[in-house]
Amino acid sequence: MNTLRPGIGIGIDFGTSNSTAAWFDGHTLHSVRLEHGSSVLPTAIHLDREFAALTGAEAVQQYVNENRGRRVELVAEVIGEAASGIGEIDNEISGELETQRRTLYGPLTDRGQPGRLFLGLKRLLGDVEHERLPVFGRHFRLVALLTPILLRIRQTLQRELRGPLPAVHLGRPVQFEGRDAQASTLAVARLAEAAGHAGLVDHQFYPEPIAATLSWLWRSQPGKPGVALAVDFGGGTLDLALLRHDGMRFTVLGTAGAAMGGDKIDQLIYRTLLFPALGKGERWQRVVDGYSVDTLFPFEEFETGLLNWPITHTLNQNRTRTMVIDRMAKADAASEKFQRLLDLISYNYGYTCFQAIRTAKAALSDVTDTFIDIPEINLRLPFSRSQFEALLLEPLAILRQLIDQVLAQAGLQAQDVDMVVRTGGTSQIVAVRQLLEELFEGRVVAHDPFTSVAAGLAIASHHGWRYES
Repeated sequence: MNTLRPGIGIGIDFGTSNSTAAWFDGHTLHSVRLEHGSSVLPTAIHLDREFAALTGAEAVQQYVNENRGRRVELVAEVIGEAASGIGEIDNEISGELETQRRTLYGPLTDRGQPGRLFLGLKRLLGDVEHERLPVFGRHFRLVALLTPILLRIRQTLQRELRGPLPAVHLGRPVQFEGRDAQASTLAVARLAEAAGHAGLVDHQFYPEPIAATLSWLWRSQPGKPGVALAVDFGGGTLDLALLRHDGMRFTVLGTAGAAMGGDKIDQLIYRTLLFPALGKGERWQRVVDGYSVDTLFPFEEFETGLLNWPITHTLNQNRTRTMVIDRMAKADAASEKFQRLLDLISYNYGYTCFQAIRTAKAALSDVTDTFIDIPEINLRLPFSRSQFEALLLEPLAILRQLIDQVLAQAGLQAQDVDMVVRTGGTSQIVAVRQLLEELFEGRVVAHDPFTSVAAGLAIASHHGWRYES
């Protein structure tokens, strides 16, 4: 560790789902209100056809509103012509030659789409294949789409601090999502460039789980020296850090991380519980070219659109609607399921479905039985904690593997850990809490699930602490 600059420290946790910010003057931690009185800003950006940008909850709401009930008509745009052959004109006198030309069409586009919404861009930072994303005929660099969100955070901080910002610590996961070993290097470079464009020129990157531990150490002072394990389980990533500490002095013993978070768990719930209630697994009888055909309904053609609510509206087009309506024509017990599917895609209830899943998932932290309640599509599914825990077997196995990995790095056993700091929204799930309690009985504490990382980053910034892996 070495010092960058004394004075006020600033931390920005640019998250996959949500972002937060904080500042620290050496005495008091201040959580910054970024979104209508809330400290939590959805990491979202909306661009309209004039390329005007909205960020945060306003971006999400704008997108939901403009696509509610909107019919989608996908059209192949003409991108040029090509010569397909040369032949002689049927004219014995002229003997002229004719070039036969054909029109070239590009990919299908939604010409009536009012705006584009981008979520979870942090996941793409480490992917070399996602340098640019298409937006209404233009190709925007990924960096350019991140910049307005960081700019909003910087401007909010400046208004609160009433002046230019000192050095800033930006959070980063232990391992960015990506396809190769250089994913984290690429991701940090892109995020650094976006921060620079947003006016955050003087910045340092710092691991998020270490930052979460620092804010816990600060709040628990004076504490006994010991070994602390941070488990930061958020919307996009699962990150661990193991520290040996004495007051605010500490040594990092190991870190580990995986691209597993609450968003993927939500999709798992959707796939397992909602899909069967929307027609997955049902058969489809129809007449094709005079023959009776009986197959499974091709639900796989709907899955990507359903699991990713920002593109659910693209299912509201003639081809997909026709399939659903044809299947509904058979008045059987499954017709109600396909009516739900039709209502969902017709009125763009994808976001509503995910909100219902998150509400039910949160409820199971306090009760053993609840419902996934979506009255808009006439669906109320029982959802029990035992069902939920059955779905969590793989995520819990990943958590256990990372714990073993970080302990092995330090050459320690579970009994050598004095305290486990549990943070991040997904860490509040009962099964996650139970697993940690089984491994570290009586030594697990909950710590600010949404703001702990930004707070710790501000502390590290104040002290000028760097991290070298």
